[in-house]
Amino acid sequence: MIVIKVPRADYKLRPVYVGENPYKGTYKRNNEGDYHATNYEVDGMIRDKNPDGNDGMILEYYTMEDIDKETLRKYRQIFEIRNDGHVWNSLDDQSFLEKLGGYRKDRREEKEGLTLAGLMMFGDGLAIRDEFDNVFMDYRDESEVTPEIRWNDRITYDGTWENNLFNFFTKVTPKLTADLKKPFKLEGMQRIDETPVHKAVREAFVNLTIHADYLMDAGTLKVIKRADGFEFTNPGILKLPLEEIYQGGNSKPRNPRMQTMLRMIGFGDNAGSGFPAILAAWKEEGWIEPELKEDTRLNQVTLTLKMIANEKEMKEDKNFNQKNERSLKEVLKEVLIAKEYEKMFPIIEYLEGNSAITTQTAERLTGRSSATAWRYLKKLVEAGIIEPDGNTNNVEYRKIVN
Repeated sequence: MIVIKVPRADYKLRPVYVGENPYKGTYKRNNEGDYHATNYEVDGMIRDKNPDGNDGMILEYYTMEDIDKETLRKYRQIFEIRNDGHVWNSLDDQSFLEKLGGYRKDRREEKEGLTLAGLMMFGDGLAIRDEFDNVFMDYRDESEVTPEIRWNDRITYDGTWENNLFNFFTKVTPKLTADLKKPFKLEGMQRIDETPVHKAVREAFVNLTIHADYLMDAGTLKVIKRADGFEFTNPGILKLPLEEIYQGGNSKPRNPRMQTMLRMIGFGDNAGSGFPAILAAWKEEGWIEPELKEDTRLNQVTLTLKMIANEKEMKEDKNFNQKNERSLKEVLKEVLIAKEYEKMFPIIEYLEGNSAITTQTAERLTGRSSATAWRYLKKLVEAGIIEPDGNTNNVEYRKIVN
């Protein structure tokens, strides 16, 4: 077998296409096959080249009349508390939004108006639905679900609130962190209720907001709270490779103005440090490493944060996934040839402390192509160590318990 690794093209070089027309010659790989990219997908790749992001575009015919005044008032109130004495506090609403990137004037084209960031963050719900009827916001609390109860709490558009991003963020965030433990801690004479986990959950929500592609043909900003963790899903594929995201230090948000708006009121970390902060918080708690998964078929990204103990950090359980009371490494040393064992060692080590793995995770751990990572996992399936779970497009390999 000859394996040729084709690295992911840099977002500044996409789309890569055959012939002269990107709309006819662009193909994308979905697991084991290549498929013709849709016009929306090609448009998304072209948009991602813009170094200034997507959210600075002026929305024609949308003016300050389309801003929900109560939403902007609440934002400015928080801004003033967080930034006492700031020169922007004395500005009128339009000038204030201009400073944040929510309103813009284009002198060359002689036009002005709300930007995508301005409307999505602070806009009137009806105006947002007129322009972005393809975007939905959905929060579900599934922490105590039963066969009869699909969710315990839900926030989606129901006519009782202006469904802009700022309202969605401020309504959902307290619900996400309400049940997290708050150990008694004093800093001087002041009690500190914040923990790294609180900050990590909010950072995950910020990431969902600033990396979403609101111009796709369809997409849902979905936040799910479960008894054992959280799930954050946003429309749009990854701009950077998974390895770079996990390493941190480099951030390319699609919506940098939204990032500024949230950062100015205390939400969101410095550029490139947000995801490593999430990883660090989960590692400190001894929980399973957060998993970022890209679905190129549905054009969405999901971050899963499970508050489940990482088995590698726990005492050895002799009855868990061992044969003849031996470790996984010991068993596989006998099953695999030396070269294979060496190449697959990062996967084996990962499975020592985790109950499941995906092809994307295996690819990241080994630094090999998706085809090679899949071949490694197939060998472990044949060895009776793991078994596939899920459909072809979203398969997860679970460790077999003996």
